[in-house]
Amino acid sequence: MTKRFAGKTVLVTGAGHGIGRQIALDFAAEGARVGVNDIACERAELVADEIAAAGGRSLALVADVRSADAVDRMLATLALRFDIPDILVNNAGIYPNSPIIDMSEEEWDRVWDINVKGMFLVCRAALRCMIGAKAGGKIINMSSGAALRARVGASHYCSSKAAISMFTQVLALEAAEHNIQVNAVAPGLIEVPDWDLTPEYIDALVGMTPRGRIGQPADVSAMARYLASDDADFITGAVMLVDGGSSAGQSLPLSG
Repeated sequence: MTKRFAGKTVLVTGAGHGIGRQIALDFAAEGARVGVNDIACERAELVADEIAAAGGRSLALVADVRSADAVDRMLATLALRFDIPDILVNNAGIYPNSPIIDMSEEEWDRVWDINVKGMFLVCRAALRCMIGAKAGGKIINMSSGAALRARVGASHYCSSKAAISMFTQVLALEAAEHNIQVNAVAPGLIEVPDWDLTPEYIDALVGMTPRGRIGQPADVSAMARYLASDDADFITGAVMLVDGGSSAGQSLPLSG
């Protein structure tokens, strides 16, 4: 890989597994110093160790993004070890499934607290650091194709991701005068180790995806790194779909 991010400090939340892990590994491979955040200490440390074993620089940062105090401590620790973040990737999120009629208030609140409030708190803390340093910056938030297409059992998840897309646009307007670009990535179906989808469900979704395959964490990482690069200097307030064309419509054979 090239070293597009040499000398840059990157913070990736929810980086202990799945898409976040891939993003952290790929930024490190391109020369960045990476803060690997996760709520689980073991997962954060495993990814940080993986980066170090490949010759990169990383720091495991255990913090619950729902806590403003924990977020502030995380940013302070990152700045002390490396620097304030030049690039923030807000990836922490959860996606349980429950029909609305059976959904508990606690489950609804947990999804919104992690997916939306947590993203807000990390954005706010990082933005204050970036503005104080007067050096600009890049913020990438993780939305989802679920922000555009409803899914049974995911009212809390779909609505939280729709909120992230709009929050990203507002933040982009407010941050523009400080030379800080804010964008979102909206993945479609991405293969991650901990999913519990049936083969039948996956086959049905792949059959309706123009690209004809499941997305991989590397597909999402490539977009995140593009938005964080100088090549995306004229892009802000965008929600970039990485979904194999599924949001364009259903890929079905012609009738008759």
